[in-house]
Amino acid sequence: MIEFEHLNYLWGALLLLPLFYFLKRNKNALEMIFSAEVLQKIRVKNRGLSKKMRNIMMILSLFFMIVALTRPYINNGEVKVKSSFINLVVGFDISNSMFANDIYPNRLAFAKQKFDALLKNLKNAKVGVLAFSSRAFLVAPLSEDYNSLEFLVKNMGMDNISLRGTDILSALEAAQNLYGNEEKKAFLIFTDGGDKKRFDKEIAYAKAHHIVVFIYNIGTEKGGVIKTPQGVLKDKNGNIVVVKINKNIESLALQTGGAYLRDSLSSHDMTTLSDAIKSQFKAIGTKETEIVDKKELFYYPLGVAILLFFLSIFSINRRRR
Repeated sequence: MIEFEHLNYLWGALLLLPLFYFLKRNKNALEMIFSAEVLQKIRVKNRGLSKKMRNIMMILSLFFMIVALTRPYINNGEVKVKSSFINLVVGFDISNSMFANDIYPNRLAFAKQKFDALLKNLKNAKVGVLAFSSRAFLVAPLSEDYNSLEFLVKNMGMDNISLRGTDILSALEAAQNLYGNEEKKAFLIFTDGGDKKRFDKEIAYAKAHHIVVFIYNIGTEKGGVIKTPQGVLKDKNGNIVVVKINKNIESLALQTGGAYLRDSLSSHDMTTLSDAIKSQFKAIGTKETEIVDKKELFYYPLGVAILLFFLSIFSINRRRR
């Protein structure tokens, strides 16, 4: 059965009626001025379509464009679709050190770019987002709306937040609260590793709550400086603060059954990371959704409209020599 998405657009076809009226009126005016014999002699002979026919084709083209705007389709009813999905919580380290410039434009901005690349590689996944420094903050609950997630992460504000310190344990606790009673949890952390040498407490907490940690470590051994509106960040003695990457956090990923990756300019690292996550977390949940099975028909009247339009435009009269 053929139905229309926007049937009210057909009212626009009424606007074409005055065009037909003016076309007929123009013909009658010529016949009133000239006789049929004189009109035949003065009329320019041509090899193309007549002006009247071209006008009619243009009006018909507009009509079929209006029909295309109504979005006709064949409704085949509703179909139930089952799909499996995984849950993934992503944590962003927003401590001062993540604003170091050894990774362009800075470590946090680079992490946000990698997050966008990650979403492009994830399918059938619900993603939640946390931000943490000395405390953890919820940015977005588990969601399949990737456009909203990209927007929230891109505009993740750090106003009125204490950015000192990198408390990985608080991030793990926030991830546990977001997951609830789920049996096995995946937690991806974008961080430079903080300044701890050992992560025994974090490893013990993750194992106790069945959290598999994936680390994407950002930074360089040489380190970088942190630029602020007041200039380069300095310590209390007036020395410029240089922050380096902390690779000790690798133990947190490996001892919880996750994976550890260093920052890379290649786009393949997010493909590798998403594959590693999906290989361990298959069909955590299943949902059933109902979709309307419909076949769009708008391109048929649209094609006719375009054809008539070009025929009316390019069928230009030619004078015979």
